Amino acid sequence: MDKVYISQLHVETIIGVYDFEKESKQSLYFDIEMLTDISAAAQSDDIHLAVDYAKVSERISVHTTGQPVELLETLVEQLAEIILNEFNVTQVMLRVSKPAAVPAAKTVGVEITRVKH
Repeated sequence: MDKVYISQLHVETIIGVYDFEKESKQSLYFDIEMLTDISAAAQSDDIHLAVDYAKVSERISVHTTGQPVELLETLVEQLAEIILNEFNVTQVMLRVSKPAAVPAAKTVGVEITRVKH
């Protein structure tokens, strides 16, 4: 399997459990790794046969800003399901970082790996 990835996709959204977190947008940064077979796209030079990382990025941004949740855990599970169902990938690893969550830490976050069944 081959890997298509997106690194440090920045999305501003409302997320968090505490009331103060629901008052203003926070920065989230996504790292996404998607396993797929790129051979057909590589041989044909056809974007329609590739995992279009621009479309994946847009889908992540739209969902993250349009469907507010409180937990990063909920968000990454939702995004993994979307990517596996809407794009030609067999496995996805999603890591989301929330830099403003813990003042003493550079960033905190959640990472999951899910496989298409």
